[in-house]
Formats: sequence, structure tokens, C-alpha cells
Amino acid sequence: MARLRLALAQFDFAVGAVAANAAKAGDLIAQARAGGAGLVVFPELTLSGYPPEDLLLRPSFLAACESELDALARATNGVAALVGHPHSEGEVYNAASLLCDGRIQATAHKQALPNYGVFDDKRYFRPGHETVTVMVAGMRVGLLICEDIWQPEPAMQAAAAGAELIVVINASPWDDAKQATREEVLVTRARETGCAIAYLNLIGGQDEVVYDGASLLVNGDGSISARAPAFVDALLWAQFDPATRTLHAEGWPTPADTSVEAVLYAALVRGIRDYIDKNGFGGVLLGLSGGIDSALTLALAVDALGADRVTAVMMPTRYTSQLSLDGARAQAVQLGVDYHVIDIEQTCQSFVDALTPAFAGKAADTTEENLQSRTRGVMLMALSNKHGRLLLATGNKSEMAVGYATLYGDMCGAYAPLKDVYKTVVYRLARWRNGAGIRDWGLGIREKPASGGGAPLRIPYPVSPIPEEVIERPPSAELRDNQTDQDSLPPYDELDAILERFIEGEQSQAEIAAQGFHADTVRRVVRLVLLNEFKRRQSAPGPRVTTRAFGRERRYPITSGWH
Repeated sequence: MARLRLALAQFDFAVGAVAANAAKAGDLIAQARAGGAGLVVFPELTLSGYPPEDLLLRPSFLAACESELDALARATNGVAALVGHPHSEGEVYNAASLLCDGRIQATAHKQALPNYGVFDDKRYFRPGHETVTVMVAGMRVGLLICEDIWQPEPAMQAAAAGAELIVVINASPWDDAKQATREEVLVTRARETGCAIAYLNLIGGQDEVVYDGASLLVNGDGSISARAPAFVDALLWAQFDPATRTLHAEGWPTPADTSVEAVLYAALVRGIRDYIDKNGFGGVLLGLSGGIDSALTLALAVDALGADRVTAVMMPTRYTSQLSLDGARAQAVQLGVDYHVIDIEQTCQSFVDALTPAFAGKAADTTEENLQSRTRGVMLMALSNKHGRLLLATGNKSEMAVGYATLYGDMCGAYAPLKDVYKTVVYRLARWRNGAGIRDWGLGIREKPASGGGAPLRIPYPVSPIPEEVIERPPSAELRDNQTDQDSLPPYDELDAILERFIEGEQSQAEIAAQGFHADTVRRVVRLVLLNEFKRRQSAPGPRVTTRAFGRERRYPITSGWH
């Protein structure tokens, strides 16, 4: 019995870039045809990008998607292509069309519309009502879209219609618990139906959401045949054997490191790169304090964009330690970024002097501390305006949760890479990155002039992009003498454990305290989380990497009597 050769296009298709997405799909269709594929598969909403949000309310946008789909169909002689797109016929559907022999052969509508977490499909789409199956190279194939595979009925309908293979196109966002859940669902569906499953996922960063790819092949008996790497763009080739209902990967790339830290780091890098590049910024800048958060942010930015597109600025005051000055400079030199030191002591003092008459009779407090942070914010925004480089905020999730951040100060920035990363995880990532070296990221390569002319030699050298003294020092905002974060907060191990239970786990204060945490500490932490919603509402977007990110996913009222 003949086999079906598949090409799965695990690539990024940008939101709104309809013509560019169609051109990319056209190129990949040509590659698939040249490689002997019978079917090339594209992600959910290939043409519009995902999620297109209120672009779907514009008739001109929908018409552009329809026009490009028709043009792609005309290019499919010799190969079938499954393409995701919005489909308007009075109502708007999230659709997947099979293009073959120069025409649209069949169109499937997404049946299960997710409306939880980051998903808002019910705002824009109407649900489909039946599973579509098609014949491809003499084999019956069921067509499902993302959430459809998470429900048993659509896959069972495909099997009942005689499907041997189910192809699922997805725009499934990544978080730190997602892959295990995906695999469990796919294994269950394969065992329920006896169908093999080819699961293709979108890749790339879109505002706060990152899509990891990590496509999967599952055999009809529920065994996993192949896993594609996360955050790697690739045309993935596979063979489907209908006699055994098995799928076989052909030369899929293998990641060097699949640890939690490696995949999370890759997610953050992809989020930064796509946010900056898709929005047309030439580079980024950030305040480099000599602390762990800005140090990790700098390493991420360099890995995402290259050193030549990154500027770091140290802004010391009388409270800035020599350790901070030395650590910041050492990292900037090691990574080869544009580096500036701007002393803000005099500028801060001028603010204090100007405000002294209005502050008469009031003792110094956090107001004066925050003036230092806000002075830094003013300086960084001025540099951003002048040089056209996007400002990165460097705060982490632990700080954002409890409000340990200054509005219009260290919260200044257009993108916050660590916004959904707890402080304890920041340390884990920093230690992992120092151990990764040139193995995974290609840093630690310097060019040396070749003797007698010719191309320069590329010489590897050992790299620790984050100075060890920065990792090991006690965290401090350095806004007063001998200050540490633990003057104001519980130890981060304890704080993060409470925050994860309250935010991701949605546990009550009593439930958290029952797990061994002091009740007064729990009450204090929860109170801070609830009080500081107004700060988070004004914070920069950042990549969602947990199951409950602030902003797009976790949305609490600012004004609330619930405590």
C-alpha cells in the first residue's frame, strides 16, 4: 500500500501580514512539491496570523485573506496544501482549506472555540458543526483545528467517517506546563480513534504570547513517533503508512538541550526578537544596574538580537556600590554591547532641591528613593527617543506581583522580558545560561584577523555572559544605604512559593497557610498582590511563559472590595 509523504510547515506567520504570509506559504508549497510531498500542512490562521483580534472586524482584511487563499489554490498543482485562514460567509469562521489541483477542494471550520486564558475565539468566530474528512493520495484524512483535538467528539467523528490519519493545525501558545498536557491529549485521542495524528503548531512571538512549534507525530496506537524541537523554524518531513497507521519523521532537527531552563530561555529570546523585529525597531536599550534582573535581560537581548543592536546604561548615585559598577561594566565588555555610564546624583539632588519647599515638615521616605528610579526612567526614555532603540523594562514577576517596582521609574519600558518570570527562576536561568556557553547560542566567538589577509578567523572562547558575583550577591534596589530586597519582602524562595499558589494555583490564604507558611506572611503577600493591580495595569507587555500571566490572562479589577 502506498504511503503519504507529508511536509509540516513549522514556521512563523505574522499577524496582519497577509501578503507576506501568503508569499511564504507559496514558497513552502513549492519546496514541498519539489521534495515529493503529497500534502503540505500550515498552522492555524496561516494567512491572517494568530490571533488577529479586531482585524477580523474589518471587511477589507477578510477580503485580503480570501484573495490570497484563491491565489495560493492556483499554485497547488502537483501537491495538496492545508492552509489556515479566516473564512467569511455572512459569519466568520476559523477555517482550514484543502487546496489541490488549482482549487479549494474542501473547507473545515473550527468547532471548539476556546474562550479561556489567552483565547478569545468566541468574540470573533462562529463554531463549525461537523468534522470534515478528505481524500489525499487515496487515503482518508480528518481535518481538525487546534481546540478541536482537545475535545473527544470531533476526532471520533473523523474516525466514524473512515479517517486513517487526523491532521491538526494549531496556534497553541507555550507555557511551562503545556507540552506534557498536549502529549497526554494526543495520545488519548489516538487510542480512542485508532487514527494516527499529525499535530502541527505555529511558532513565533506575538505581543505577550509565544508559540513554540514543538509539533508531534502520534501513531494510531497512541505511541509518540516524533517530537519537533521547540522554537526552531523548520519544514518537517514525515511518511504516513496507512497499513500500520504509523507516522515516521524524516530527519527532524534534534535540540541539544530539552531542559526546562533551555526551553524557557528560548521562549524569552524568541519573544524579544519577534517583538523588536516585527515592530521595526533597530535595537534595544536597558538600564544595567549590576543586579541579576538587568544582567539576565542583557544576556537575553544579546542572544535575541546580537550585541550590535543592544545598548546598556549604568546610572549610579551615591548608593550604587562598587560591586554594581564593576559587575555591570564586566558584563557589558564581555558581551560587547554599547555601554554608557551616566551619573545621576546631581540630577536627583536637583529634584529634591526643587521639591524641598513643598516637602516642608515631612521626613524623607520612599518618595526620595523613588525619585532616583524615576530619574533613571527619564534618562532611559530620552536615550530611547534620541537613538530609536526600544527600552526594555527589567522587572520580574515576583516584583510585579507585590508592587516592588516604581511607576514611571524602573517600570519604564515598552517590553518586559521577565514580566512572567519569578525571581527564583531568574536565578535558575542565569546559572543555566552561564553553563550553556557556545554550545547552544553561538556566543563566545571572536573574529581574529588572518595572517596575510583573507577572511578573519572565528575563534571560540569560554563565555560566562552573567558575572558570577552578580548572581551570588544579595539582591538590592540600592536606593538607600545597605538596602536589600529582603528588608521589604520575604525571602524569594518563600515569596515565590506563596505567589505561585495564589496566582497560578488560585488557592485561598487559608489553603496556602495550611501548607506550612506563616499566616501573617501569607496575608501580607496576598494583600500586596491585590493592592498593586493598578501598577500592573500600567506595565509593559512581556512574554507569557506560565499558566497565569498578568495582563492578557490574569485580569483582576483595580477597584475591588474582595480581599
